[in-house]
Amino acid sequence: MNPTRKSLRTTLRQKRRQLSKHQQQRASECLLSSLKKNPVFIKSKTVAVYIANDGEINLSPTIRFLWESGKQVFLPVLRPDKHNRLWFVHYQPHTTLSLNSFSIPEPTRRGNKVITPWALDLVLLPLVGFDIHGGRLGMGGGFYDRTFAFVQTIPHMRHPKLMGVAHECQRVDKLPTASWDIPLNAIATDQRVYQC
Repeated sequence: MNPTRKSLRTTLRQKRRQLSKHQQQRASECLLSSLKKNPVFIKSKTVAVYIANDGEINLSPTIRFLWESGKQVFLPVLRPDKHNRLWFVHYQPHTTLSLNSFSIPEPTRRGNKVITPWALDLVLLPLVGFDIHGGRLGMGGGFYDRTFAFVQTIPHMRHPKLMGVAHECQRVDKLPTASWDIPLNAIATDQRVYQC
């Protein structure tokens, strides 16, 4: 019998939280090494990232690399005007961040460049669990699924490559999926990049 999404989410969140500070730091560095070998990552000029929370793999070394490479970096921001959807706001070393309703740091929209989701080249999405077929288990709010629903509903429209990012220990054999789940193009971990 397949575990439910809810029980999987609990188990996998626990797994990533149990990683030591040293393991987390090493995973962040290894993730960047994996990404540097990926042609999509290297070619992308506008990249959405996230700030790690709840044991998620930390993108700090990757973000520094993107800045040093002259890429434009964007952070997700909760949209007040649309339920469970995201804006993507330009993120630079001096950008001021404040906590959103989930206690996750995000930049303010005022005075910062906002990019539409379809104009991004690459989105590095946080996830709770994944399988090698592109299945992604998120935190359950559906923010990324709703924001990037156009990938499935308007397939001819330009859209970014969606790359999930996780610790290798978050991989499962097969994820139970729902009709609204947006499939990923790839998943990057501290060990490798899976093309889906």
